Amino acid sequence: MNPREKNLAIALGSALLLIGGSFVVRSIVFKPVLEIRKNLGVAREKIAKIDTERRNFFAAEDNLKLIAARTFADAVDQASAKSGEILTRTIADARLAESEFTRIPVGPKTMRGASEIGWSVQGDGPLTHIVHLLFLLNESPWLHRIEGLSVSAGDRPGEVRVRFRYLTLVLNPAPEVTRKDLAGKLTLDSPERALLNGIVSRDLLRPYLKRPPQATPPGKGPPGSQPGPPRPPGPEAYRIVSLSEWQGQPEVHVRDTAANRTQVYKAGDEIAGGTIALVDYRPLPSPDQPGLLSYSRVILRIGTEYWAIERGRTFADKRKLSPAELPSALARNP
Repeated sequence: MNPREKNLAIALGSALLLIGGSFVVRSIVFKPVLEIRKNLGVAREKIAKIDTERRNFFAAEDNLKLIAARTFADAVDQASAKSGEILTRTIADARLAESEFTRIPVGPKTMRGASEIGWSVQGDGPLTHIVHLLFLLNESPWLHRIEGLSVSAGDRPGEVRVRFRYLTLVLNPAPEVTRKDLAGKLTLDSPERALLNGIVSRDLLRPYLKRPPQATPPGKGPPGSQPGPPRPPGPEAYRIVSLSEWQGQPEVHVRDTAANRTQVYKAGDEIAGGTIALVDYRPLPSPDQPGLLSYSRVILRIGTEYWAIERGRTFADKRKLSPAELPSALARNP
């Protein structure tokens, strides 16, 4: 190996040694630094996450305090009493009679972080005042929820019946807050209440009444539609109301339901297209109920046939008699 090759070999070895040394130095010196930087980045992310959670916690705590300030109390019994008082006051503010409303306690129902309590309410009143009540409850600042709302026609004319559940929460545990007697921003005199007047003016709960047909002026109807002379009453208009005797003579009392009057007929008189032959007082089985007896009937002669009408029936209920069913007086003188 000549001197030139030796110098090249020495230079190459030195370069390799220098590169290897740099890797050794980097692994010994810079790797811990890089690891520290990585750990610092992770720590910063954790700190940022903790700060976010902390801010969210304080925001949620502030929001929870605002909600707690709208609750009625921290204890179930106190909240039930206070909510009932507010509910009764709202009914009175809606110009409704408190005596017309029933309030039944509901709950408590255990939930995560709270207990649900409330009242089942039912009452009657004018539709205008019921709308007042629902409007005031909807605008009430107290923490509550209306559930199962039902409005139907009431028992008295002009009134409706409302049913609903008035529910609220009792927080557990509850943050320490100072409660005040809350008042709604809107009242019955607010313009927002006037937006509901359409419910009252349209009277949506009134039972449907079919519109009567419009009367046609005389001479304006289609040809052939003009009413003709009134038809004579049919046999269903005549009812046998009594088959009594007066001074030994049978009488037939017939009620004319079309003319709203009662007339007295005797044997030989004509009525409803026939002639009264006689009054039959034989006890016979009732035509509709053979197990019962019928004690009187009038017998009509129409042409050559005889027809019987029981007391209390109309002439439309007449039945044809066979020769075997005729009384002896008619059987001898057909």
